[in-house]
Amino acid sequence: MKKDKVIFFDTTLRDGEQSPGASLNLKEKILIANQLVVLGVDVIEAGFPASSAGDFEAVKTISQQIKTSSIAGLCRSTEKDIKICWDAVKYAKKPRIHTFLATSDLHIEKKLQKTRFEVLDMAVKAVKYAKSLCKDVEFSAEDAGRSDIDYLCKVVEAVIDAGASTVNIPDTVGYTTPVEFGVKISEIKKRVPNIGKAIISVHCHNDLGLAVANSLSAIENGARQVECTVNGIGERAGNASLEELAMALKVRPHYYNVTHSIKTKELYNASKLVSRLTGIVVQVNKAIVGANAFAHESGIHQDGMLKARETYEIMCPVDVGMPESSLVLGKHSGRHAFFKKVKELGYKLDAQAAEKLFEEFKALSNKKKSVFDEDIIALIEEDSTVDNKIFTLEYLNVISGAGIPTATVKISGKKDGKNAQFKVFQEAACGSGPIDAAYKAIDKIVKMDIMLTEFSIRAVSSSEDALGEVFLKVKYKGNLYSGKGTSIDIIEAGAKAYMQALNKAKSFEIRKGNRYGKYDFRKNISRSLREKSSSVRRIYRTQG
Repeated sequence: MKKDKVIFFDTTLRDGEQSPGASLNLKEKILIANQLVVLGVDVIEAGFPASSAGDFEAVKTISQQIKTSSIAGLCRSTEKDIKICWDAVKYAKKPRIHTFLATSDLHIEKKLQKTRFEVLDMAVKAVKYAKSLCKDVEFSAEDAGRSDIDYLCKVVEAVIDAGASTVNIPDTVGYTTPVEFGVKISEIKKRVPNIGKAIISVHCHNDLGLAVANSLSAIENGARQVECTVNGIGERAGNASLEELAMALKVRPHYYNVTHSIKTKELYNASKLVSRLTGIVVQVNKAIVGANAFAHESGIHQDGMLKARETYEIMCPVDVGMPESSLVLGKHSGRHAFFKKVKELGYKLDAQAAEKLFEEFKALSNKKKSVFDEDIIALIEEDSTVDNKIFTLEYLNVISGAGIPTATVKISGKKDGKNAQFKVFQEAACGSGPIDAAYKAIDKIVKMDIMLTEFSIRAVSSSEDALGEVFLKVKYKGNLYSGKGTSIDIIEAGAKAYMQALNKAKSFEIRKGNRYGKYDFRKNISRSLREKSSSVRRIYRTQG
């Protein structure tokens, strides 16, 4: 008997990016999209085109570049949203319009302030219009988990008649339990007469920690598309985790009796990439990809593992791409070995970017004995995190010890994000610690009202000369921006992370074109120099 296939619909670039502080730029989205293709994802939801110009451009670019997976864009059930969505996804080889409308009485009455009849009419009109533009149309009944089953079945039947080829039943607020949700899917299969013309999809949130369980229950009851994210990131407590769903179906094939296209050996690479680019750290006890997922400390467990791995492991680390050993590169490694390693890690770089990366690798290998996979990944991703550098850190010197920590920095800048490069400016400051001093010196030059909200340090790789990584978040004019920096010197890593966050904030401000966006670096510097205190002037002269 032929097994049904479960379609994996990944929404890391849309719902996943809605995690607070997880904003991604175009380069980062393309990196993730390419990894999702390698992973074998069937449908990539690249964004919400009508939500912003940046999202539109990201969906459009990914549609133009990805030629294997279907590319979906999300839109509300309005002609304007649907048209914008189509304008973004129409370049894809396999485009999909994904439109949604709430069907629970709570949302209909309180949020939409409409009647059931009006909502049904809106849903049908939206799907018909989307179908006139695009062959592949998905309709989502928002808050289906709390929707009346009779009304939900009526909506599902109507949108299928209108042309929807996929009907999504979301548990938008993570309210249902596995048994409840499974029954709801089963009822839809039984009671909707034209359900055979569409694929039932589910999109479960994790507010009660049941997103994966609910999705698996839905599969048992006839759902054949699961909407999920890498590492389970997303709104509030997140979404169903792609890696957990994929491995549950792989480990229990006879129970679920379905197939899928996910190449599970790429799960770990995808997890690491998304974690680094979003700044959302994977908890150590996270199933499948957490640092402790295949770790055994108990003596009883270790004894069992030595006798037979299957005693305490239901899957091998290699099944999910978890590295059991690393090819170690060093200062004597040549281009061929280095570029081969970059390719093995799943990255595609153009010739210029590859050459630049090799030079950075050689510089790093001269500072530490061995360069590990994690070090190379950190170098690649640090180079691809800011679309437009307004500020460049040219020099950093820190004096710390028994006295007052002091930092001197030199920064160059661009006016209004244009290409014109100006003179390098220098400042110095004291702080409660070396990193604090460096940040205060940077602040004196850039003159931005920045508040540091989060700061963390970790070792990227092993050994005493490990590359250190600093991740931080800053708040600027109400928005959160993340930054990360890597270096053998953790103070330098901290300064690089801070500069990256400032660049993201200023680039976004300039793109928005608000009244603060016309940033004149030279005028700000002049004002900064005038405002220096006499004590700082003395430090400046001594260390300049």
